[in-house]
Amino acid sequence: MCDACVMNAVKEKMLSRRSLFKAGAAGVAATALGSGMTGTPALAAGHGSVLDMTHELHAGFPTYFGEPGFAARQVFNWDEHKFNLLELTVNEHTGTHIDAPLHFSPDGQSVAEIPVENLVAPLCVIDIRARAAQDTDAQVTPDDIKAWMDAHGEIPAGACVAMNSGWSAKTATDAYRGTDDAGKQHYPGFHVEAAQMLMEGTGAMSIASDTLSLDHGISADFATHYAWLPSGRFGIENLANLDAVPAAGATLVIGAPKHRGGTGGPARIFAMV
Repeated sequence: MCDACVMNAVKEKMLSRRSLFKAGAAGVAATALGSGMTGTPALAAGHGSVLDMTHELHAGFPTYFGEPGFAARQVFNWDEHKFNLLELTVNEHTGTHIDAPLHFSPDGQSVAEIPVENLVAPLCVIDIRARAAQDTDAQVTPDDIKAWMDAHGEIPAGACVAMNSGWSAKTATDAYRGTDDAGKQHYPGFHVEAAQMLMEGTGAMSIASDTLSLDHGISADFATHYAWLPSGRFGIENLANLDAVPAAGATLVIGAPKHRGGTGGPARIFAMV
């Protein structure tokens, strides 16, 4: 049989199966509506909406080292091949991404080894926007954590503690990296003492920043990375839309990649609110 004949036969089978699936899905939906079900099971547990916390990844997205961290090459296209396929080249630590323990330790968990139960986390948002607007080198401190706990109670087990510095709105500008004339970067991050407080006094399993790093940009020693990641916890960098979620009560779902030996990787992250 010719190649074109084979492809046409495959397409016909796919279209036939698609019609069957659509009919089945319609029947399931009708049954669900008849039973009074108004949302997905996940949202029925107390969340009313889902918010995307992920920046769109593209070749121009800012990176820590300043070089492009993402490229896409179209290998197959619709006009010529009747399907589309891109070949991607990605630096693990580009865009909204995970820092696995292995990123800053010799033998920590790879991104594929992070327990899946740690990828669904109560979200605790610490807002330092006012301070960061005045000081590009601002940091989340133990006092900020204490203030959050005074207002909202204990940090839940397994929580992700996120810094909202307002930097998410700067991704299309040079201010996101904040590089000065000496080549040093300036943006907020977590003070190492805040990371230590979270490790010693709470059950938090991840911290997240809306900047390029868990450490503030001017850091020369990556103290927060070296304290937090070797403990078996993980980090998230370049988180988006933290101003759209409450300080407490949302649930973060972290779609971490699962490549063997990975030190991290771009992730699709969303919050159920």
